[in-house]
Amino acid sequence: MYEGMGNWVKGAFGIIQNSLSYLSFKTNFLLSSTFKQSSLNARMDNRFATAFVIACVLSLISTIYMAASIGTDFWYEYRSPVQENSSDLNKSIWDEFISDEADEKTYNDALFRYNGTVGLWRRCITIPKNMHWYSPPERTESFDVVTKCVSFTLTEQFMEKFVDPGNHNSGIDLLRTYLWRCQFLLPFVSLGLMCFGALIGLCACICRSLYPTIATGILHLLAGLCTLGSVSCYVAGIELLHQKLELPDSVSGEFGWSFCLACVSAPLQFMASALFIWAAHTNRKEYTLMKAYRVA
Repeated sequence: MYEGMGNWVKGAFGIIQNSLSYLSFKTNFLLSSTFKQSSLNARMDNRFATAFVIACVLSLISTIYMAASIGTDFWYEYRSPVQENSSDLNKSIWDEFISDEADEKTYNDALFRYNGTVGLWRRCITIPKNMHWYSPPERTESFDVVTKCVSFTLTEQFMEKFVDPGNHNSGIDLLRTYLWRCQFLLPFVSLGLMCFGALIGLCACICRSLYPTIATGILHLLAGLCTLGSVSCYVAGIELLHQKLELPDSVSGEFGWSFCLACVSAPLQFMASALFIWAAHTNRKEYTLMKAYRVA
């Protein structure tokens, strides 16, 4: 009888020992899996966070470049011999340049003659600082010059361009008209899209989720297309203008640094868009797979 009870006790202790060993093994396995999963999540979060930060930096740089490009007057620059003295002809050209009724040919002639620069909203020329209208000053080796700028009015921005610049009877040149309108509207659309995308990105940071940044990436993609369209319209418009109004032999023209800023801004917007969309899409995909793994 005692031997039977002893065998039963030994068997019970054996079962308990095996159960404890199994529980210990399962606990270690679960802890190890949880640690590995946490490490994987940390690695993924760091990877996505790095991409998000780089995209934000690219977006900020492109926004600064685009704003500087819009606000400056060096999209195109003309180089011509400096007019050392002033005559009645120079005075009349200057008066026509600042006049509200100046047509396209009038102000372009002044830009050619006086080292002009053109932006999206203003046109500028360089003239002698001391204007002597009645008698020209004596020739000197050096003299002071000053830059005078005139803003394009909204009426001028939306004014039709003519086939023969300055000749209102030559008919409307629709291609140049719409190129001109697009070249100054699209940069503002681009800047607005980036600012709206930044607000969505800020909301994503507050919500601690990368998924809303897909919208930010799409907005940056559209902004990049608008910037690229603006640059293309400006180049096409300048080339068509120079076909209508040929530059004098002593005058040369080149694209300025404001134009270059816009050109650099476009690829930065595309790169930021790609990083935003990649981080949001990949993070969402891996989150769905991990959720399915946990359920299984």
